[in-house]
Amino acid sequence: MNTAETQTGQARHDRSPLRAIALKVASVAVFVGMSSFIKAAGQLPAGQIVFFRSFFAILPILVMLGWQRELRFALATQRPLNHIARGAVGVTAMALSFFALTRLPLPEAITLNYAQPLLVIVFSVLFLGETIRIYRWSAVIVGLIGVSIVSWPKLTLLGAASGLSNQEAIGVAAALAGAAVSAVALLLVRNLVRTERSTTIVLWFSLSASVAGLLSLPFGWAPLSGEQAAFLVAAGFCGGIAQILMTEAYRYAEASTVAPFEYTSMILAIIVGYLAFDEVPTVHMVVGGAIVIAAGLFIIWRERRLGIERAGARKLTPPQ
Repeated sequence: MNTAETQTGQARHDRSPLRAIALKVASVAVFVGMSSFIKAAGQLPAGQIVFFRSFFAILPILVMLGWQRELRFALATQRPLNHIARGAVGVTAMALSFFALTRLPLPEAITLNYAQPLLVIVFSVLFLGETIRIYRWSAVIVGLIGVSIVSWPKLTLLGAASGLSNQEAIGVAAALAGAAVSAVALLLVRNLVRTERSTTIVLWFSLSASVAGLLSLPFGWAPLSGEQAAFLVAAGFCGGIAQILMTEAYRYAEASTVAPFEYTSMILAIIVGYLAFDEVPTVHMVVGGAIVIAAGLFIIWRERRLGIERAGARKLTPPQ
């Protein structure tokens, strides 16, 4: 497939918000599985986790390329510097997130990461020139409120009598910085999908992250049991699949449309907790989850209405 064919195909499918939303939700579901495997592996050095998560993500990508008979074009690109920049930004975001997890209680680390969809919308306006109307802003903010309601009873730092320790303050700063850098990474993905195949984007990123993770080996990796190794390999497979789904999602809609569905991971986490760990949902979980779902459904409804309006406008426009 040459560049002209790729661009033509993208032009045909560039606007399909509902497909983008479905792909985003699917990617979030697989990312939740990846996070579960990483959590099951126990406390390990961040660089070691980055390597396993990235290196074994390459395998499903190669399988997909082989199935599409595009293996020989796997790394073909006219924008290598863009891929390197996306890789550097993505690895930085992962490292900051893992660092925050080692300094903060899990609920705080997760909740702070949910600043990402808001930052994606802000950066979409500043750097991509996207037009964001009040409906989308409102839905994202309402979704963030829902996530906060779910997390509120578990937030331990708010009840600390002596305030934040130095390590916790550094963790908060790292989590917010990680969310901001991750938002930039998503914008770089949105830019790359205009000319690049999803598998090429993901393969370049996985290779970049694998090299970065491997460079941390001299700083000390932990010995792994067979079970830990299996969990990390499974996390890598899930990471590769989820990355492909996420990249495809940003091909079919604006970043500001797709980003709010990051909140669905909270809903999926509640479901997994109930089914796998017998964690009974609390009132906060039910109310907050309902708000998150309502915000997502509103965006879907709004995008469907806009699609109908655009289709009607095309019918009324006379041929040139």
